[in-house]
Amino acid sequence: GSKGMVIPPWENQTTIAEFVLRGFSSIRQLNIFLFMTFLVFYILIVSGNILIVLLVFFSHHLHTPMYFFLVNLSFLEIWYTSNIVPKMLLIIIAEQKTISVTGCLAQFYFFGSLAATECLLLAVMSYDRYLAICQPLQYPILMTGPLCIKLASSSWLCCFLLTAITMVLLSRLTFCGPNEIDHFFCDFTPLVHLSCMDTSLTETIAYATSSAVTLVPFLLITASYSCILVAILRIPSGTGRRKAFSTCSSHLTVVTVFYGTLIATYLVPSANSSQLLRKGFSLLYTILTPMFNPIIYSLRNRDIHEALKMCLSKKPSFLLG
Repeated sequence: GSKGMVIPPWENQTTIAEFVLRGFSSIRQLNIFLFMTFLVFYILIVSGNILIVLLVFFSHHLHTPMYFFLVNLSFLEIWYTSNIVPKMLLIIIAEQKTISVTGCLAQFYFFGSLAATECLLLAVMSYDRYLAICQPLQYPILMTGPLCIKLASSSWLCCFLLTAITMVLLSRLTFCGPNEIDHFFCDFTPLVHLSCMDTSLTETIAYATSSAVTLVPFLLITASYSCILVAILRIPSGTGRRKAFSTCSSHLTVVTVFYGTLIATYLVPSANSSQLLRKGFSLLYTILTPMFNPIIYSLRNRDIHEALKMCLSKKPSFLLG
């Protein structure tokens, strides 16, 4: 029984069943503007990334490792923004600001897992570009279909399992109010701050796992690109150099945008930066990065252009099947 047990101070407090996400602003006109803007962005993200998935799927000449990984990335972006944006739109327009504790934890879990998977996929893509440029003759032998599938699936699996550890620890915390989260989605820091228990273990483990999944891929990407740069500079002709660089420039741009916003958001000390600033940075990687990927890849990429032209020219027969 409970004889002799010390009851912790939070045990006799009522636990809360839902959180209130404060979103952005209390100014109605501003909210209508934000709603329209984010809705347009969301439609662009989903349609742009679906377009890339379909183009690669239907264009035989895009069945290469690079585009296989790009499809993984596009699929991830669709899921990633759909986890956050629809709920955010509801908060803005319908004033439906509540989210159940379970819903909140689930949203954080998918957000954390997918963000981590993106880091690993970007590292895998840089390794693919490294092999293509630095070992061109070995490339078809080294980067085989089965290896691509292993690299992609282990990126997904590893991140979903790692984030599950933090998720289990979070779900064991007690929340007894206040229940307001000054954000537009359930991020880790605001969640932990609302718990009335000691969260040091949860924070330490979350910090360790998130550092591992962001820093290790970042170091791998840096190493790959250092080798790529050396290899490109060794190419005697200017045309050869440009051609080699163009095969990895899209990926390098995506990496820069993604890591730039991630570093800006999480390395800005939370005490000094206002919550508004954090929300602004969060918007960069929940909306801007996913929108940039299809744009960067389709603008800078001759293969995608060709595939798009082919699909458009085949349209009548395509529709008739």
